[in-house]
Amino acid sequence: MRLDKALAELVPDLSRERLKALIVEGQVMTSGRAPNPSMKVAVGQAFAIAVPPPVEAEAVAQDIPLAIVHEDAELIVIDKPAGLVVHPAAGNLDGTLVNALLHHCQGQLSGIGGVARPGIVHRIDKDTSGLLVVAKSDRAHEGLSKQFKDHSIDRLYAAIVYGVPQPGAGMVDTWIGRSDADRKKMAVHREGRGKHAVTHYRTVQKLRGAALVECRLETGRTHQVRVHMAHLGHPLIGDPVYGRERKGFKSILETLGFKRQALHAKRLGFIHPVTGESLSFDSQIPADMQELLSELHV
Repeated sequence: MRLDKALAELVPDLSRERLKALIVEGQVMTSGRAPNPSMKVAVGQAFAIAVPPPVEAEAVAQDIPLAIVHEDAELIVIDKPAGLVVHPAAGNLDGTLVNALLHHCQGQLSGIGGVARPGIVHRIDKDTSGLLVVAKSDRAHEGLSKQFKDHSIDRLYAAIVYGVPQPGAGMVDTWIGRSDADRKKMAVHREGRGKHAVTHYRTVQKLRGAALVECRLETGRTHQVRVHMAHLGHPLIGDPVYGRERKGFKSILETLGFKRQALHAKRLGFIHPVTGESLSFDSQIPADMQELLSELHV
């Protein structure tokens, strides 16, 4: 049997073409030498495969419109629309916020995040709208990262959830980690498993079968608001991962063309990492969520 075919059967995580490329690159060794892909293998032969770490693809500058809330020499605050991915990744290699920022800032973004994520200090989901800050200098990146790490950033989200939370205000204090059933999802776990997550919520408006809720993040875990509100039994309307569509809402969402989780990062506050100035920014709930609120108004 040819070497590339034999290895493909023995190492199913790598395709035959990927293994062939590794052999050609000299990343496969046997008895101290690098064989070729067509070498005939014999029973008992041993091969060592070295898989180099993936190299991040460098993002390209693209002229994509941005809603800029604040900008100075050190950082920039963006009001991100729903549907815009923050940084390039598998499935979204361009058309992202990073591509837009590289064009707008002419490449002047902090390099700490690497070539694929220059300037990115934090992120919000593709289908979540609202405010986020991006570092233009390394010192701003380091200063902002420290504030996110010590949970001193002021972050307030507006969410439209199924049902009305009882009590109307409170705190969700859990541990969040990857779901055992689906590694693409996050889930609430027992204490000590995953990362500690705290959300303070307050019901702002009671709606027809739903409610407008404000969530202040004390920590910033992946999908935190979405996971915590679902944990309370009040998942976000339109959330395809953590919420099930409830009776009577399907026709409303279809009529409005509402196809995302109803979540908006409405306030972002922090200390400027260079000047020491206290900054706070607010963003109005976007039109699609406003339409949903009007449709559900009691």
